[in-house]
Amino acid sequence: MNDRRWLVPFLNLGHLLDHLAMLVFPTAVLALGAEWDRPYSELLPLALGGFIAFGAFAIPAGWLADHWSRYRTMAIFFFGIGASLFVTGFAREPWHIAVGLTLVGAFAAIYHPVGIAMLVAAPEKMGRALGWNGLWGNLGLAFAALLTGALVDFAGWRAAFFVPGVLCVAAGAAFLALVRDPGRVKKSSKSLGLHVDARMMTRIFAIMLVATACGGIIFNSTTIAMPKVFDERLAALTQTNFGIGALVAGVYALAAFAQVLMGTLIDRFELRRLMIAIGLVQIPMLYLAANLQGWAMLGAALLMMLAVFGQIPLNDAIVGRYVADEYRARVLGVRYVVSLGVAAVAVPMIAALHRTAGGFSNVFLVLAVLAAGVWISALFFPTRAALAAHRDKLAGAAARA
Repeated sequence: MNDRRWLVPFLNLGHLLDHLAMLVFPTAVLALGAEWDRPYSELLPLALGGFIAFGAFAIPAGWLADHWSRYRTMAIFFFGIGASLFVTGFAREPWHIAVGLTLVGAFAAIYHPVGIAMLVAAPEKMGRALGWNGLWGNLGLAFAALLTGALVDFAGWRAAFFVPGVLCVAAGAAFLALVRDPGRVKKSSKSLGLHVDARMMTRIFAIMLVATACGGIIFNSTTIAMPKVFDERLAALTQTNFGIGALVAGVYALAAFAQVLMGTLIDRFELRRLMIAIGLVQIPMLYLAANLQGWAMLGAALLMMLAVFGQIPLNDAIVGRYVADEYRARVLGVRYVVSLGVAAVAVPMIAALHRTAGGFSNVFLVLAVLAAGVWISALFFPTRAALAAHRDKLAGAAARA
């Protein structure tokens, strides 16, 4: 039976499957390297095409959703990402892996501009909705490490792609069966911004893009590198793929609740203060993670990921608060093409820095510098008082006209 109450659960499930699919390879590559006798620094770049597509296809996905159908575009997401995982699982050569992962990234790109736009269309508390949706997305990161580690150890690396592929296709079939098409987006505004003029909207959007670019590289770098970091630095705790996956999954699962907390804070505090606080926490945590080992590294990784995950709802809240609904999928497409496209830098950066004498220490130091960029950009975000004064000024000018 079609019922609108199923929409949000499927959007949350889609977020989980989206991040799960994108992070199968960073764990599976540990076993793939042993089977194909290739070094990590050589195999990891095979994921580059996938992460480029993950960002580049966000804009056309947002455009398609706004001009055609968000509902049908989401259905394409579920079936497309499932089929792409199957293609990757059948790979026989490294270039087969690269092609399969690029297809996964292209279909995975649909979720954020389309699913988030559907989510923030009319929630009573936008922050809470984004927070819980973010939790599901980060649980996808956790399940990716845990599920992939288990499947690699007990059924081989190919199963690590086949099983999520089946889950995605099954989710797509259930989505079509249970979720009613909400129809075309209704136009509610002739401008991109709500209650702000073009100049203020440009300022807000520019700040969001800077924070998005820096935050995207930090997010991608930490989530891609984490299995290998734990493989090197937590050898005293575990030496199996499943054990590494379990530790990574535990960190991601606990850190995921930062998004629920941030969602609650978004509904209560101004965005500028929250953005500044996140930047201030990320800098020392990334710096500490540069040289720690064992249990100390595990604790630092948890605190670090709490701060990294906590930033994500903030950027989506800016779009949800200041952009009219009929433009949100396209604006979110721009946001995510920057976030995920620039984040593709993470793959070659990790591979290059891992070959240096410092290894992952150099990776974390670079990320700490980028976290400083997030903090600096937040200092220029308008305060609630400034936005209120701006709205009063616009209202006064309209009255005089």
